[in-house]
Amino acid sequence: MLAFWFGPPGSAVATAARQRKLWFGKAPENDAAVTERFAPTLDQAARGVLDAWAKTPRGRLALVIVLDQFPHHVYRGRREAFAHDGQALALSLAAVASGEDRELAPIERVFLYLPLEHAESLALQEQAVSLFEALAREAAPAERALFDDFLDYARRHREVVARFGRFPHRNAILGRAPSPAEIEFLERPGSGF
Repeated sequence: MLAFWFGPPGSAVATAARQRKLWFGKAPENDAAVTERFAPTLDQAARGVLDAWAKTPRGRLALVIVLDQFPHHVYRGRREAFAHDGQALALSLAAVASGEDRELAPIERVFLYLPLEHAESLALQEQAVSLFEALAREAAPAERALFDDFLDYARRHREVVARFGRFPHRNAILGRAPSPAEIEFLERPGSGF
């Protein structure tokens, strides 16, 4: 699973350049690939069948990716895309609390921290920004721009949650009524990240 998500070993910059479309793109072919290969894995993780993975840092990371990232591929545009956020968040918080996150490569830590960035909680958003600030500070000079970019996204997510208490772009999928301010915000280019 990790080999699929990160590809062959390499620098964080090379890995991100190669994998970015899979990670953050909205391509039907990527959704189909994740669904075909990992929908059963997602189901098992959601039911707790794979909880033993969390006994190692990289196993926990794999479980976080399955629960946090894969639902957005398997259930694109549906409320189920957010159904496992709580499980992923609990795993991430446990790894950070124990210091286990420090055993992972910086590019791996990005995905361990993303459940905090995806949370509709200002306190968790603040924690996410702090974690991404640390990643950027610790980055090798050749990788600093990449980790600064991840930090920028964390800050943008925090700003939205600080303003609205939630992510307005999820409203339609989750059946939430938008406020007038959210409607105005969503009409601006780039508001959905």
